[in-house]
Parts: sequence; C-alpha cells; structure tokens
Amino acid sequence: MPAHPKQKQTGTTARMLAVYGKGGMGKSFFTTNLVSKLALLGNRVLQLGCDPKHDSCNALFGGVSLPTLGDVWREFKEAGREEELAAHHVIFKTTVMGRATVYGCEIGGPEVGRGCGGRGITFGFDMLEKFGLSQWALDYVVMDFLGDVVCGGFATPLSRSLAEEVIILCGNDRQSLYAANNIASAAKYFASMGGRTKLLGLVVNRDDGSGVAARFAEKINLPVLASIPLDRTVRELADACKLALQEPRFDAIFDRLARQIIDRTLPAVKMEEVRPLEYKEFLSVFGAEEPDIVPDGATAEELFGGQPARRPAPVITLGLMERAVGDKPEMDAPTRMVVKRLLNELGMYVTEANHDPKKGMTLTVDGHTTICMGSADELDSKIAILAALQRSGEQFRYVDLRRPASPFYR
Repeated sequence: MPAHPKQKQTGTTARMLAVYGKGGMGKSFFTTNLVSKLALLGNRVLQLGCDPKHDSCNALFGGVSLPTLGDVWREFKEAGREEELAAHHVIFKTTVMGRATVYGCEIGGPEVGRGCGGRGITFGFDMLEKFGLSQWALDYVVMDFLGDVVCGGFATPLSRSLAEEVIILCGNDRQSLYAANNIASAAKYFASMGGRTKLLGLVVNRDDGSGVAARFAEKINLPVLASIPLDRTVRELADACKLALQEPRFDAIFDRLARQIIDRTLPAVKMEEVRPLEYKEFLSVFGAEEPDIVPDGATAEELFGGQPARRPAPVITLGLMERAVGDKPEMDAPTRMVVKRLLNELGMYVTEANHDPKKGMTLTVDGHTTICMGSADELDSKIAILAALQRSGEQFRYVDLRRPASPFYR
C-alpha cells in the first residue's frame, strides 16, 4: 500500500536528512534509491549532492551529469549576471519509474586541486538559502555527503544543524567503520554544543554477512537500520545508472526503511548515549590490538640514502595574526583592520573576506559563519554586538551589522 504522508503546505520546512559515510561505500547509490522510494510513496523530495565529484544524482537522472551550482554561479558571475541566477538554473527535476517527480541539485565545488571543497559546500548552502530552500514546499531534502574528510565545510549540516537526522552508511570493513566512528564523534560533539542534529543509525551496504558492522553498532550504541546485501545484479544496475528498486528484494528493503522514516518508527537514539570508540576499543571489534611499542625513528642518514645530511631550509613561522591576515594585497586597509580586531578581541578567525555590491564588507568566520559588516564605521558598536552574542551562547550562522542600531542574526 502507498504511504499517505501529511500534505505539505507551501512555506513550511522540509525534513532534512543527511547521508554520511566513507568515500566509495555507495552513498549515492543508497541516497538515490531512498529518495526514489520516498517519492514513490507520495512525497516531494530533493536530492542534494554535496560532494565536489558531483555524481550523486547521476542515476536519479538516468546517467545525466547535472550542471553544478558552483559552475553555474561562476558562469553568471563572469558574465556579470549574478543577480539573475535563480533556483531553476541549478535545481532540476525528473520522473522516477514513470510515476513520481523528484528534484536534484549538485552543489559541486572547485576544480580539482584549485580550491577548498568544504568552502564550496558552505557557499552552496548559503546560495540555496538565498533561493528560499527553507520555504520550498518539499517533504524531504536528502543530502549525500562526502564523509571521510575532516573539514568544517563538509560538517556543515552538523555544525549548523541543517540536517535534522543523519544516516551513516558503512560496510563490514575496518576503513568504513573507522569513518563511521569519526562521523559519530563529530555528530556527538555538535550535539553537546547545542546542535539539534540526531543520528538515526547505520545502514550496512554490500553486506557480506560477517556481522562486523553489527558488533560495531552495538558497541557504539547505534541501531542498524538496514542491511543491503552484496549483489552482482544490483551492482551492474548501479553502474548503468539504474535504480536497484527494479529488483523486488531491494525494493522491499528500501520500502521498509522509507516507511519507517516517514512514520518515525525507527529505533530511538539518544545522542547523549552514543559512544564513539577510542582507538584500542575500535580495534577490538576486529579482534586486533595496538602493539604497546613506539616504532624506531628514521635517521637522517637513512633518509638521505647514506649521503651527508643537508642543512634544512630556514622555516619562517607565522603567528596566528599573520596566518589570519597574511600578505593579501587584495584585502584593503579597512577590511584588514576589522579582521585583526575580530581575531584579537573576539578570537574570531576570518577565513574569507568579500565585498558585496549591496552588503559591503562580508566576512566568513571559521568557514561557516557569515558576518555582514557593511563598512568599518561604528566598529566598536559592531564588535560589542558580536561579543554579546558570544556570551549569550546563542547559536548563529548569519549576522547583519550594517545598521548596529538594529542588528539581525539567525
């Protein structure tokens, strides 16, 4: 029977799910089939690819590689048409199995080796929020995230509580479970800092029946939500950018999980009871032990292949201030002054500084918080407002200080 979720009304907030896991574990395969099943059960769903590889939605769109938000934005910017960029340029739609409409977007990132992928993700979310993401008449936004990179940008759904719930995809192998342990640690940390994101549990992909992931889940105190067996036919479907839902056994797995998500009948998880494992305890899951030894150090003679050791090149160590401001000729004097004062007086590390034609000086702090300063005028008042926000313990990700008499934050 089809599910009958509550009808979504325009202007309400979608339920936000994030899928994390080690690279190569099949997150895009899992996300695409879950999104498709949620849509087939009567929901309006957006799949959001949050990986610079931008291949999350390929199977959803039958093999089409979607233009990324980052690339489209750059095209508009180079053409001087930034203000014309709209949702329909970066959000696309398709039909699943001829029965349900689904939406897809690839945030993308910088070209390989030419920038920080985490910053690209943060920028992408900011753009989607400008387009009105929180007001779209969607039931679900399912985010497919790179999960084996320890980076503030890739932790955006956790640090900013953008994701209501997180599913960790893993296998029975040590590498993917090590990543799962790290993801759980990050989620628990942000929850302890007042974040609202909750872990739903683990999904075991390509399950070989060894039970290792189940043992890990029991130790970490998270449920296994589903086990997706290793299957050559389904792998070939995935490689051909087709849905696993074509196979009845796999359709049943995703149908059961999707209905549990819709009905909120998954096993309850209390974030304070999630217990990420220390390294020694983690190894014990695999019957391994860390030897109680310190490996021998490599000598200079060995490293230089028996040749005389060369004098090391002088190392210039920059202090925190120099790293924050550095030699950036594009940074004008007022911006440099603001950056220094934020660092000295509030401990705020500015990671990006821009000048918006409408908003003036706009700063990114610690890779995720946007502060719209406008100008360096009334700087004492603006810093006092930021200091008060810090002391209040309020969680904020955007602050508009252009008019200090009426500041705005969210």
